[in-house]
Amino acid sequence: MVAMTKRVKVFEIVFNDPSKTFYCSGDKVAGKILVEVLEVTRVMSMKVLGVGCAKVEYAKGKQKCREEIDYLKYEDLVHLDDHPADTDGSVILRPGNKYEYSFGFELPQQGQLVSSYKGKFGFVQYFVKAMMESPAQPTLECRKHFEVEEPLDVNTPDLLSPTGGMKEKKVTCMFIPDGQVSLNAKIDRRGFCEGEEICIDAKFENTCSRIVVPKAAIIAKHTYQANGRTKVFRQKLSSVRGNHIISGMCDAWQGKSIRVPKIKPSILGCNIIRVEYALMIYMHIPGSDKLVLELPLVIGTVPYNGFSSRTNSMSSQDGSVSNASNSWVSLRMPSSVPPSYCDLTHNCSLDQPLTPLLDDYDGGDSPIFMNAPQFQFPPLPTYSEVEEEYNGNARMLPVC
Repeated sequence: MVAMTKRVKVFEIVFNDPSKTFYCSGDKVAGKILVEVLEVTRVMSMKVLGVGCAKVEYAKGKQKCREEIDYLKYEDLVHLDDHPADTDGSVILRPGNKYEYSFGFELPQQGQLVSSYKGKFGFVQYFVKAMMESPAQPTLECRKHFEVEEPLDVNTPDLLSPTGGMKEKKVTCMFIPDGQVSLNAKIDRRGFCEGEEICIDAKFENTCSRIVVPKAAIIAKHTYQANGRTKVFRQKLSSVRGNHIISGMCDAWQGKSIRVPKIKPSILGCNIIRVEYALMIYMHIPGSDKLVLELPLVIGTVPYNGFSSRTNSMSSQDGSVSNASNSWVSLRMPSSVPPSYCDLTHNCSLDQPLTPLLDDYDGGDSPIFMNAPQFQFPPLPTYSEVEEEYNGNARMLPVC
């Protein structure tokens, strides 16, 4: 924001490192105030302010709720280098020249700041403001915003610990019991960064007469507090879904993944604005409320560093097991193998799918009963087994 007059041509703030996308606690914010004038102008003082604040504002009926917290307050007077000043400290700026006022200050140490944020009912912002005072003229102001991102490491023991839970629900139809649905899910850790995959292990059971659909979604929860009141805003960020589960059946997810989208890190240290995330695993039940299990997540800025070592360890273990299995097979398995199903000429295709398709959304009508068509599996092919003796002689055992 710049307030200009006919006397001033240029009045702006430029950071020394324009390519820097964000600052952290303890970093130095440095730059220059550029000034060009159209006529001779006397500047009494040039003041620089560093400001950082969190603000919540929303209406609750006729009442306006508002709360504000300051995180950064810096103020200093800056001067022109190698430029003569009068006894009162003022300087004279002339047209055709470019003037630069240098400034710099350090941000508070870690734990005293909150990451930049802009939400529906509040924000956390940081900016540098310059104020130029001239006699008999209104004070000119200009601002330059900058982003702050507090480091949040997801490699702490608390965030690396697995989390999970179980939920079940009894389903009724016209007040008549109609079985129940249940889910049991877990994830291997709570801390993630954007772009990482969350692997879900879950089991779903359906004993009601309806077709249910298991789903999972990453949810953002924004909490705003002002004047003793709390306002919560929830938002679905990304989602995945599984296969339909018919009556009397169950389904399992083994490492089903959902990617963390590009989102801001969790904000947990602000008293009036809180941003939390959760993995919501739920079952869509036609004609009834969802069965929901929420697992808390923390979105950080320092990525998980144990993935490579864990993968290498698992790969080496799999390799050793595979080698051992192959060596055992080479010693004990017969030289001939059973015929393949590919050699059969039976037509195993179905005229219709086993499960009717449902629309991929939570609302709307969905079929709640289904009848599966009869399906005959082809008979097993005949083959022969070979039982090897330790002396290397083999005899054939006919099998019908």
